[in-house]
Amino acid sequence: MRSAAIVLAVLVAALYGALVYRGQGEALVALRASGKLGLSFVPVLALAILLMGAVEALLPGEVIERWLSDAAGWRGILIGWVAGILTPAGSLIGLPLAGGLYKAGVSPAVLVTFLTSLATLSLVKLPIEIGLLGLRLALVRFAACLVLPLAAGGVTRLCGALLRGGP
Repeated sequence: MRSAAIVLAVLVAALYGALVYRGQGEALVALRASGKLGLSFVPVLALAILLMGAVEALLPGEVIERWLSDAAGWRGILIGWVAGILTPAGSLIGLPLAGGLYKAGVSPAVLVTFLTSLATLSLVKLPIEIGLLGLRLALVRFAACLVLPLAAGGVTRLCGALLRGGP
């Protein structure tokens, strides 16, 4: 988390440095726009943090061990696949949920499956895609992506096993 903050800080400093260099008050305009956006996003961020804490606290260790750990194997990966498809509001809910699940001890393979499924198969996006792309293309895209989360979870599981030195 700390390295991500450092990278973001360097990026922001470089961009605002470029805005100051260009002059014409663009840095001030950018700061105002950022403040306005930030104020509208604070409630969502606060709720997302509360969601992370609740998920971490509510999931008993036995449930995670049985259904969502490395020991759960493909059963956990399938749960992550379905959960990603059904999670409402896309990454606004999915990413904090994944963070809470990670802190609660859910396996990396399940989380990678969940996040990949959320990004590629979320049912929330499907009606929008149908409206913009048409029914046929939206369904073909959805069908083509069905196996991607499972493959990502399987590869993550395999890599985890290789790192641990066993199958």
